[in-house]
Amino acid sequence: MLAGTTADATCVFVVLMKGCAMTTDQITLQEINSFDQSHFIEALSPLFEGPPWIVEEAWQRRPFATRNDLYHNLCTIMYAAPVEQHVELLRAHPDLVGRAALAGTLSPSSTGEQAAAGLADLSPEEIATFTRSNAAYAERFGFPFVICARENKKESILAGFASRLQHTREQEIAIALGEVAKICALRLHDLVQSDNITDSL
Repeated sequence: MLAGTTADATCVFVVLMKGCAMTTDQITLQEINSFDQSHFIEALSPLFEGPPWIVEEAWQRRPFATRNDLYHNLCTIMYAAPVEQHVELLRAHPDLVGRAALAGTLSPSSTGEQAAAGLADLSPEEIATFTRSNAAYAERFGFPFVICARENKKESILAGFASRLQHTREQEIAIALGEVAKICALRLHDLVQSDNITDSL
């Protein structure tokens, strides 16, 4: 378990919402609170990559007072999990400009996020650089490089590879989970309508 990060994630939610949203059909918080478990999981599972264990546990915490309350609960569940589950969550993320991206088999969310970072139109030399960086990172840490692509462009992502390769595995798990929280915040903003009370969007 990595402590001291849930409050930071909640602050991240408010800051990130000043960015651009991706177009999607939104649902209301009232609808989310009324969903049975299967509909709740179906609706919110795109917030995270991989199996929906975070969303499954969040269903037990309904009702949510605000969108930010929902986000806070999702992050609390994520950070409270054991490190083995953290690593499995990170391993569910696709490589940036990896095989899935090049083959066009990414999830819709990941496809849009990588495109927003300018990763859908790279030169062969740039693709080779990402391939080498992905391999070096995975070899060192045992999971893919996770970064909130919608907050970055290719130059800052490549710089992130170089700097983060200097970290310990424990440091990288914490940093990568913070990036997962940012990704979740942006996806949640796209998916769920603002309650117009406490969400500073």
